[in-house]
Amino acid sequence: MSGSAFTDDFFTTADGPKIHFRDYPAVGEERGLPVLCLHGLTRNVNDFAELAPQIAALGRRVIVASQRGRGKSGWDPQPERYQPPTYTMDMVALLDHLDIEQAVYVGTSMGGLMSLITPTLAPGRLAAAVINDIGVEINPEGIDRIKSNVSARGAVKTWDEAIERTIASNLEAFPRRKGDRAFWDWFAQKIWVEVPGGYDLAYDQAIIDQFDEGGDLPDLWPFWAPFKDIPVLVVRGGITDLLTKATIEAMRARKRDMAYAEVPDVGHAPFMTEPEAWSAIEDFLGRVD
Repeated sequence: MSGSAFTDDFFTTADGPKIHFRDYPAVGEERGLPVLCLHGLTRNVNDFAELAPQIAALGRRVIVASQRGRGKSGWDPQPERYQPPTYTMDMVALLDHLDIEQAVYVGTSMGGLMSLITPTLAPGRLAAAVINDIGVEINPEGIDRIKSNVSARGAVKTWDEAIERTIASNLEAFPRRKGDRAFWDWFAQKIWVEVPGGYDLAYDQAIIDQFDEGGDLPDLWPFWAPFKDIPVLVVRGGITDLLTKATIEAMRARKRDMAYAEVPDVGHAPFMTEPEAWSAIEDFLGRVD
């Protein structure tokens, strides 16, 4: 993985599982609140191996955590706790552990949902938010596609198999990378881990079982109300199947100052290092505390 210097550490949650996190110090003089990066459903700290140092180079301390059941974080013996409110409060506890009163949240997909519900569950902790490729209304087609992709979980014997599985699950989101073997090797390194006899995806299968059994999402619009006074940048993949343009317009109708960026020819979800996303993030962070 590429990136600048960071420290690896673990934080023990109140109900047991340990959370692995990385702490990237601000480069040069610290300017503005720390940034907390939150990954998607089955991902981990590696998703931000490139973005975190870019943000740190702007003078921001960056905290990146693997939610329970992912990466090097502990698995939960009670799988019913694999839910966004649990993860959200884990992150508030992590901020407390680090003596961080307020942070700018950068969340992809599930991490965006966590950002969305934080002002309601923990008022005052989120100062601003970058919400990546998810919104207050979630397209059912995208949910169905995620369920289809993650249902193909299982160990493989060779690294080539791991890369092929990565391509099969993600080519729809990155069609321009079809023949780019280096990109898919880089991608696979983020989500696979070596295990006896081969490689496996770096998350607890029980997360998917909970996702499958989750039923209909609650009405998320009430969570948008606190954002009337909170700066927000929404990033959208131009060909995403999870966040529609109609939802973007509905969110903007209720928050006229919502910043927005779109990454062309990328589906769910941009890595946010793409020029269109990064330019918007850099500008956004330059305008918030």
